[in-house]
Amino acid sequence: MSSLAAARADNFYYPPEWDPKKGGLNKFHGQHALRERAKKIDQGILIIRFEMPYNIWCGGCNSMIAKGVRFNAEKKQVGNYYSTKIWSFTMKAACCKHEIVIQTDPKNCEYLVISGAQKKVEEFDTEDAETMALPVDEEKSKLSDPFYRLEHQGEDLRKKKEAEPLLVRLQRVSDARHLDDYSLNKSLRAKLRSQKKRVAEEEVTARKMGLGIRLLPASEEDTAAAKRVKFSSKFNKNRDEKRALIKSTSIFSGSSPSSSKRLELQSKRRRINAATASDLLVGGFKPSSWTRVTGSSVLPKRS
Repeated sequence: MSSLAAARADNFYYPPEWDPKKGGLNKFHGQHALRERAKKIDQGILIIRFEMPYNIWCGGCNSMIAKGVRFNAEKKQVGNYYSTKIWSFTMKAACCKHEIVIQTDPKNCEYLVISGAQKKVEEFDTEDAETMALPVDEEKSKLSDPFYRLEHQGEDLRKKKEAEPLLVRLQRVSDARHLDDYSLNKSLRAKLRSQKKRVAEEEVTARKMGLGIRLLPASEEDTAAAKRVKFSSKFNKNRDEKRALIKSTSIFSGSSPSSSKRLELQSKRRRINAATASDLLVGGFKPSSWTRVTGSSVLPKRS
């Protein structure tokens, strides 16, 4: 990029008609330094990038907007708490374009949802979350009392002595594990190489078996579970019959009749007696003049 193009990209280009007496470039061009962000600066509104402080429910479509989602919000001052300004942030939800208004609360050091949404209440137990229970406001006020601190000082010292050996052991274990970085890195890389090699072998075995997925290595639990499976007593019989039927049929489609048709032809052949068959061979009558009777076939005699 040339120097002139770089100057224009950084908005440092001064045109020939510019005069220092006219002020800076923004004043010369008749625009604000913040450009589009300050289009409502005459109303005391500034466009900023606002990040949602906690999870909320949208008031328009009842969708959840997660903590950390960013919006282009209109920021303006709506009041004061002593000498601290109270700011209001107005934004539109991306899900349904519903307007949401959030204000700061300097007294409680938090954000308040004024309109357009509802804060998602999330409660949890400190023991389940493995976190420390912070003292409530009443206990905070009691800690300022010297007599209260003196009464609980002995109990706090006792808890410290009980927890100190455990903390020391944990610190020693942590120091021993992270003392030699080279050995840790070496063992980790060796474990990773063996794992990649095992995965490659399992993929090759799966491709040889015609499978599109990688098979996990066999375990004793899988073997015991397979042995506990019991099939039906007719399983082997049905399997053998199906195999025999498959072997008896021809591999060429339509070349030989099915088993039902074969049985039907054999029964028809048995119904024709030898005398009528000989007359048929001599040619005394046409096959179209046969008359069929249920149970046996009777052929007309020659005149």
